[in-house]
Amino acid sequence: MVLFKLFILLFSFISLYGSYPQISQAVKEKKLYPMGQKIYKKRCQNINLSQFHSYDEMQESIVSQNLCKKLNRKYFQALSLYLWDTQRVVQKAPLEKHIVVHKEDKCPVCGMFVYKYPKWATEIRYDDTKYVFDGVKDMMKYYFEHRDGIQEILVRDYYTQKVIDATKAYYVIGSDIYGPMGNELITFHDEKSAKTFYLDHRGTKILRFNAITQELVHSL
Repeated sequence: MVLFKLFILLFSFISLYGSYPQISQAVKEKKLYPMGQKIYKKRCQNINLSQFHSYDEMQESIVSQNLCKKLNRKYFQALSLYLWDTQRVVQKAPLEKHIVVHKEDKCPVCGMFVYKYPKWATEIRYDDTKYVFDGVKDMMKYYFEHRDGIQEILVRDYYTQKVIDATKAYYVIGSDIYGPMGNELITFHDEKSAKTFYLDHRGTKILRFNAITQELVHSL
């Protein structure tokens, strides 16, 4: 009997709200997203969308947990599309990182002014201070001597110039591309980009961060 009631409840939910609808992007952007945004602000609690693995799960939770005031099918669909297509993406997207270099900033390893080489700039952050470098090679030399207290290490993807976490990057060595200090570890956010560069510029090896050794850095 209990299972039968649960089945009826689930069937009623699907009949009323349904799965992700096939609606043109133009209609969603012009009508449904704006409508959903207004409904969310006026009739709902703050909803943590990162906890949901599917559109249906999100809808079911909104209803079962009373996260919004009761809505008809049209309004609920607009709300659901707005939350799933726009707000879920915003909540999951990591904050974009930046490397800020001032004109007076010098690389603590070689003494060069880093602002002259913005596409090669890297950074090591500690709790109360940060240091910028004119390339990965000098940054790694500093890293091996001053590891304690490091909070974050930032480098740039060679192709996109986006700032990325150095510990998650891919590094190509031995290529025909040189940095301000000559031979460099060229950085990429994914393996595919690293392999493309490796083949195009005669690299000798692709490494992950933990595979970079002090001896290797000083040999470049």
